[in-house]
Amino acid sequence: MSTQVPEQEGEAESSADAETDASVESPQEQRMAKKATDRAYRDAQKKAQEEIAAAEEAVRMKVFRYDPEVEGKQEPRFDEFHVPFEKGMTVLDALMYARDHYDPSLTFRHSCRQAVCGSDAMFVNGQQRLCCKTQMSDLEWPVRVEPLPHQDVVKDLVVDMQHFYDQMHSVEPYFQGENAPDGEEQKQTRENREKIKMSTRCIWCGACMSSCNIAAGDNEYLGPAAINKAYRFYMDEREDEAELEEHRLRILEQEHGVWRCQTQFSCTEVCPKDIPLTEHIQELKREAVKSNLKFW
Repeated sequence: MSTQVPEQEGEAESSADAETDASVESPQEQRMAKKATDRAYRDAQKKAQEEIAAAEEAVRMKVFRYDPEVEGKQEPRFDEFHVPFEKGMTVLDALMYARDHYDPSLTFRHSCRQAVCGSDAMFVNGQQRLCCKTQMSDLEWPVRVEPLPHQDVVKDLVVDMQHFYDQMHSVEPYFQGENAPDGEEQKQTRENREKIKMSTRCIWCGACMSSCNIAAGDNEYLGPAAINKAYRFYMDEREDEAELEEHRLRILEQEHGVWRCQTQFSCTEVCPKDIPLTEHIQELKREAVKSNLKFW
């Protein structure tokens, strides 16, 4: 048995080497693959031109482009795309068409296409919007698409969301406390559920943070999304502990917390889920004032 093991390993190695050699393309195969890719790209462009010619209308889009890793594309610019218009077309549909038919390097985030994931928030015609929710027919043409302002651009329409996520996590957006009834479900009244219902609709898209003038000048400001998330848990009656409420208020009352809000309503205006963000921030301010009042 012991003499057979090395032989089996050798056979396996020889087989693996053969597979590796077979998987390596020759220069000729690489050239043929590139030609096939270029041909498919030209065919897609030709099809796009034919569809535009056949369409009754074509949307003109000006899309922000930036790629720090490719020579000649490090400088920000706008590329123009002509997309055949169809009834019901969204901004995301148009971007996907431009990517698939004109330039496969066009980069942007998207996922659910149902206004649920929040990944495709962009700056469209001067306002923060969800591209999958925004109808082209509701916009003035040409349509101008840019990445979210006040964020570092990674490439094209993709921004770095890490700072936004850090601010969200800093308010401890999860249930805490140990007052759950032993062996029973933790109940919530219908009235309390109605109170916090809108605050639970946040999809972490970052549109509100991008629209906030305070966040633009104060990088440490918690921001409307994070404060709304804190509101959602502070107002939930299932977390009814005085020490925990004080702890949450201390987070919100910090130098860069609720008191930095100047009630401009910018965040409320752009929220794709119609969350009354400014109202929630003001309510938390009132809670903070009440907690600091002392009567002798």
